[in-house]
Amino acid sequence: MNIHLLQHSLSSGEAYIVTSPENRRYLTEFSSSDGFLLVTKSEAVFLTDSRYIEAAEKQVKDCSEISQLNSLSAQLPEYIKKLGIDKLFTESARLTVEEFNRISKIAACTVSAEKTDGEINSLRRKKSEEEKFCIIKAQRIAEKAFEHILGFISTEKTEKDIALELDFFMLKNGAEGISFDTIAVSGANSSMPHGIPSDKKIENGDFITMDYGAIINGYHSDMTRTVAVGSVSSKQAEVYETVLSAQLASLESLKNGISGFDADKAARDIIVNAGYGDFFGHGTGHGVGIEIHEEPRLSLKSDKILYTGDIVTVEPGIYLPSEFGVRIEDMAYITENGYENLTKSPKNLIII
Repeated sequence: MNIHLLQHSLSSGEAYIVTSPENRRYLTEFSSSDGFLLVTKSEAVFLTDSRYIEAAEKQVKDCSEISQLNSLSAQLPEYIKKLGIDKLFTESARLTVEEFNRISKIAACTVSAEKTDGEINSLRRKKSEEEKFCIIKAQRIAEKAFEHILGFISTEKTEKDIALELDFFMLKNGAEGISFDTIAVSGANSSMPHGIPSDKKIENGDFITMDYGAIINGYHSDMTRTVAVGSVSSKQAEVYETVLSAQLASLESLKNGISGFDADKAARDIIVNAGYGDFFGHGTGHGVGIEIHEEPRLSLKSDKILYTGDIVTVEPGIYLPSEFGVRIEDMAYITENGYENLTKSPKNLIII
């Protein structure tokens, strides 16, 4: 179905060549590290090497031909001639200059790094019910991991212990993979938004920020929760409640037609007004799907409009260098008049 939708954007004699694993996976529902997809107005051809060809013949969707890739330089010109291609559109954001130059050199037609990314990104933004189901299923696994980790955390454990336990639990309970390198940082380390789990042991008075997700059928989930150990100071409690208020405000702003700028601003204004504006440096959120970071973005730099069918994260944070940090993140599905929160884990301040 996705290939058929993409074909509507082509005229006679035009074609897309899709080489990135992410877009090949989206269009064919088949995952591989090598190969390419040629899409014309009426045909779709998938080529991959001998490692994947047997599986591809069974699993690739919506392609009129599936063949083994032996030599790009020999086979690409053959298919361009066979399919009557005069103009070939490549990906641009996902293709190196070297790869583009190689395709341009061997293709017996005009090659352009236009159009492809925009058309595919537009399709990928609006999630089907099946895609939404996969993301929710992945998120439910992540939520079970959160429930589990609350009973696992202690002052005997390290940040690495927590990250590995989250990963192991998700994989053991149905995830086909983890969405990205799991973040589990505590105490002063939690002031680093993308800190790397270390051998630091958990201490009483620590905030622990955990940012992680699961993958189901190629689709990612993404959530962040910050919990406390033992007790919290009045400053920690204030920062936590500020971030939570900002996150809720951004969520409540979401609906079809709002800009990424305004969705970010709803959260950022609360943090700025509380005096912590200098300590919130990243955007409020991003799209999620086949990749962990997709369009649209919720950011002061974003002029994109959110539409029904988008799935985005909402994850404001405050990070006080050498002290602590707090981030709270949910995923939201944009509807005509609002949003559906796909994340069910509690967000009240939890003290273990």
